[in-house]
Amino acid sequence: MKQRLSVRAIITQEGKTLLLKRANGRPTILGKYELPGGKLAYNEQPEDALRRYLHDDAGIHIQSAQLFDAVTYIDHDDRDIQYAVIVYIVTPKADGHPMRLSGNYSKYHWQNMSEKQQDELTDLTQLIFGIIKQEEITDETLQTISKSDDTNTSDSALTIFSDGGSRGNPGPSAAGFVILNKQNEVIAEGGEYLGITTNNQAEYHGVRIGLEKALELGATQLHFRIDSMLVVNQLNGIYKIKNRELWPIHERIRELMKRCERVTFSHVQREFNQLADGMVNKTLDAQLRAHARSESTDPAV
Repeated sequence: MKQRLSVRAIITQEGKTLLLKRANGRPTILGKYELPGGKLAYNEQPEDALRRYLHDDAGIHIQSAQLFDAVTYIDHDDRDIQYAVIVYIVTPKADGHPMRLSGNYSKYHWQNMSEKQQDELTDLTQLIFGIIKQEEITDETLQTISKSDDTNTSDSALTIFSDGGSRGNPGPSAAGFVILNKQNEVIAEGGEYLGITTNNQAEYHGVRIGLEKALELGATQLHFRIDSMLVVNQLNGIYKIKNRELWPIHERIRELMKRCERVTFSHVQREFNQLADGMVNKTLDAQLRAHARSESTDPAV
């Protein structure tokens, strides 16, 4: 089976989502509404494709794009092709320009997702909306999240890269963080050995210890960068927390956040979170060395 990459954008305005009506294409999508986006060109990065489609098809320039989810989809018209669809929540630039549609679309519409008739949507759009409905995500939540990644211009705002890892899942685990100031200078870093936990628990503890250190430094405007999409979406209120083991850590983070003026959570790829990942591995390695020394000096061994 062939595989192709595609991108789609969720753009909200006053609680409504932007949909575009197809003016061309195969019969199964012609005249139906869909989220903006399309297939990636050869060697094209997803974010570049997203910008290209929004600009060319709707005249929209992106202010910020936050990774929301990734889904697989098999085209009903060609079942030999499986699409990996990367979905973003997009905040457009407020440039005052009217919407400008390409020849691919005949109409645009701002609509509450719950009110649109399913037979008026493409199959892929129905799939994405179904995921949103399954996770009980509201139009208002999407609008809030699309604004949560806006850049804060305050000189006192700090960026926190946090991470967590478990060698075994569950297994020996640690959490780590690195805090940067506005000049991207590292002003604090740390790690904590957690004992036997899961990856998700460790990721949450990374946020916790980063928050605790930032508050100790007197900071109240914080921008977290995390490579776990699950944790980002749960802390942003997009996904519900179904794992009871995460509830106490989540509640602790919420309590700490009450002492802050502003806290945002954004997803980054793992390769851009190497500093915090390094703190996790450094903490785990130190614990393993300490354990090995303890066993070598134990008279019972």
